[in-house]
Amino acid sequence: MLILIAGPYRSGTNDDPKLMHQDLKNLESVALPIFRKGHIPMIGEWVALPLIQLAGSDRPGDEAWEEVQYPVAHRLLEKCDAVLRLEGASKGADEDVRAATERGLKIYYRLEDIPDAE
Repeated sequence: MLILIAGPYRSGTNDDPKLMHQDLKNLESVALPIFRKGHIPMIGEWVALPLIQLAGSDRPGDEAWEEVQYPVAHRLLEKCDAVLRLEGASKGADEDVRAATERGLKIYYRLEDIPDAE
């Protein structure tokens, strides 16, 4: 499965780059375990952050940021098979879960619940 890892990235950071980096590391902490279960992990920021920079963003929440950040996750969900929703307040991650549910994708809330690939 292609599994989108969704959780806090910008929420609660007051746009502090260090806190946002910590949040990204938290999202990434489950990527290798998902891969070792036989799946492909995906984090929206892996795609969005380079595009945001290319779009000329100066800061989180500016026009270029908004053009890319959330649309990337929604486009990725069109290709994903499931979502792993990590703990923590995040409007973006909640929106990912809502959109994934509408698409009929499986939502996992614990890494342990993701089955090994056959």
